Amino acid sequence: MTGVAIRVIVLNGGSSSGKSGIARCLQAVLPDPWLAVGVDTLIDAMPVSMRTTEADIEFSPGGGVGLGPKFTALQAAWMQGVAATVRAGARVVIDDVFLGGGGSQRRWQEVLAGLDVLWVGVRCESAVAEGREIARGDRVAGMAASQAEVVHEGVVYDLEVDTTHTEALECARTIAARLG
Repeated sequence: MTGVAIRVIVLNGGSSSGKSGIARCLQAVLPDPWLAVGVDTLIDAMPVSMRTTEADIEFSPGGGVGLGPKFTALQAAWMQGVAATVRAGARVVIDDVFLGGGGSQRRWQEVLAGLDVLWVGVRCESAVAEGREIARGDRVAGMAASQAEVVHEGVVYDLEVDTTHTEALECARTIAARLG
């Protein structure tokens, strides 16, 4: 990646792993302005009614997340929009949860084709992420534990950081150093 003009940083990790905090810290430590977009923003932009049926997005007890065809179609459009924003000249940090592991990464690779991307795995021990989940109070209990490892299955990274014992700012500095 040295010498390459990275315009996209993709942060992938389970719920409450620290991705959003890292994204905010990246915005603070990187010299140029970077937009931060995340799957949570996409979900918040959707009608509340889409969070209640199997055709859309369903949060089940125990932390499971089911994605239906309506959600998938909107997510695909959103991903294309993020890629268009980068192609129009913006730098973007993407904060996502690859529920489909390597398949989720491939979908991003398709829409980001031709762009220089830094793929970053954000890891966090399940128990620590679970504690953060409880403290946040805005997540379905069990989501952090159920996603901690599955989101990394089949995903290839340029860099991995672990927020279990490392603060978001230090992780952001590690990522920024990788950009050169």
